[in-house]
Amino acid sequence: MKLTAIDILVIVVYLVSTIVIGLVLRKVAQKSKSNYMLGGNKLPWYMLGISNASGMFDISGTMWLVTLLFVYGLKSIWIPWLWPVFNQVFLMVFLSIWLRRSKVTTGAEWINTRFGRSIDSKLSHGVVVIFALILCLGYLAYGFIGLGKFVMIFIPWEIIAPYVPFTVPEAYVPHIYGIAFTLFAVFYAVLGGMASIVWADVMQYFIMAISAILIGVLAMKALTVETLNVPEGWHSPFFGWKLDDLDWRGIIDEVNTKIASDGYSLFTIFFMMMVFKGLLVSIAGPAPTYDMQKVLSTKSPKEAAKMSGFVSVVLMPIRYFMIAGFAVLGILYYDRLNLMVAGQIDFEQILPSAIAEFVPIGFMGLLLAGLLAAFNGTFAGTLNAAQAYIVNDIYLRYVKPEASNRQLKNMNYITGVVVVIISVIFGIFAEDVNSMLQWIVSALYGSYVVSNVLKWYWWRFNGYGYFWGMVAGLIPALIFPYVFTETLDLYYFPWLLLISAAGALLGTLLTKPTDEATLKEFYKTVNPWGFWGPIKRKVMAENPEFKPNKNFKLDMFNVVIGTIAQTALVALPIYIVLRETLPIWITIIITIVCGIILKKTWWDRLPEE
Repeated sequence: MKLTAIDILVIVVYLVSTIVIGLVLRKVAQKSKSNYMLGGNKLPWYMLGISNASGMFDISGTMWLVTLLFVYGLKSIWIPWLWPVFNQVFLMVFLSIWLRRSKVTTGAEWINTRFGRSIDSKLSHGVVVIFALILCLGYLAYGFIGLGKFVMIFIPWEIIAPYVPFTVPEAYVPHIYGIAFTLFAVFYAVLGGMASIVWADVMQYFIMAISAILIGVLAMKALTVETLNVPEGWHSPFFGWKLDDLDWRGIIDEVNTKIASDGYSLFTIFFMMMVFKGLLVSIAGPAPTYDMQKVLSTKSPKEAAKMSGFVSVVLMPIRYFMIAGFAVLGILYYDRLNLMVAGQIDFEQILPSAIAEFVPIGFMGLLLAGLLAAFNGTFAGTLNAAQAYIVNDIYLRYVKPEASNRQLKNMNYITGVVVVIISVIFGIFAEDVNSMLQWIVSALYGSYVVSNVLKWYWWRFNGYGYFWGMVAGLIPALIFPYVFTETLDLYYFPWLLLISAAGALLGTLLTKPTDEATLKEFYKTVNPWGFWGPIKRKVMAENPEFKPNKNFKLDMFNVVIGTIAQTALVALPIYIVLRETLPIWITIIITIVCGIILKKTWWDRLPEE
């Protein structure tokens, strides 16, 4: 174990700080349901933006991205489109505005604004709650696995084992560490609610920013005396049909095996699938997790848009400066890394192993505190979302609608503990970070897309269509990974899409439309563009002064410009670490030009309501 007394002290101070934040904000959170779940809609957009960015700056994701950059070089900037990372641009341009106008507490509650309170709406509400909880549990398990793998590098199990009254197989050591450190995130998230999470996230973001700069600078210094030995195509973000220019033979032979196992060798097909799936997921709107809860927590639709845009600005440069630093150090000194887990090479160990090997004494504590903070931010935000769905959409709706604040407080505490226990069980059965991530972003999101695209853009779509579209996609999404064990989850996304679309269209067309009054109220309040012709005509007949949304072309233009800017913000810090002058200036110019355009076509045109 390479932690010094100073490192341990820094980590302890951070962990104690999170507990203090939870205790200080506990009384504020207990004042009302809105205070607990949404911070009372009083938090400024830039704080929520930093909080959201901090929540996305998680250990598991960072481990995965370091591995991607190590293996694929600049081509790895496209792979996070699996998520898809550019969904933040769609939120920034128009979807955050539409969502925030609904003035609801959760995504499931939003269903009532679209489908009313009929039987089909109740069915839709129920299936959203189920999906949200499965998704939240998946994200919690994903973070939980990454945290355990991360910690075991610095605190070898041999040191802890004598004090544990039972035997733990080596494969499950990460899960023990995950449970231990999860308890701190649970404490402040459950006690202080959204306000506690946001304040802790802001503190955590600045710890991460300092840590990221440190690692990037260390890598830049190393490159002044060492030469980066990588395949010819590693430095280029461009690619052909296959990754022929990314052959690691004679450099690090094991990396070719990693590329083959990832299933990304036919990169053009993989890329097209990512874009296709990413566009559909993005126009469907945010999934019912912590990202959606941050949007609903803003003061107004205008601030919701600003918050979503700010996330990319504060997240991408800092996060990728750290990722580039670790990847470069890992390649330069690969022979010094300890990547063996249970007798096999695990490339997801590059990040923690590089920290253990290269970070100076005194700074290691700060970096570990920052990465623990990143885990806590993700875990706490997701836990808050899961609690919101259970308490608001199950307990208050079906069990005790008139519950007092005290009863709500107790229910929040109970649900928080139960959700964590179940997520730990999920984590134990998951293979690794990548397998969990692939299932979430490909299989699970595949069941979500069709119903959640149609709900925004097609007036005829009703609650039965939503319910059957979600069910038809969700069931195979849970089964396919066990049937097609050798297939990359992304490649059966189209089949999930077709099955879900069949369920959605049959459910809609074989039943009557949603109540007209509900549709008109939704259209007037949210004012979406799309196929709303019959409803738009009726609304304008009643109120000729109503101005329908005609911004489709402008919104799509802004999405393209925003995605280019976001991608440039990903590439820029990598080029800075690599000290490649021409690409640095090219990405800076692209970012500035896109920023100027968005100032005129997006920022200056944001609606007041």
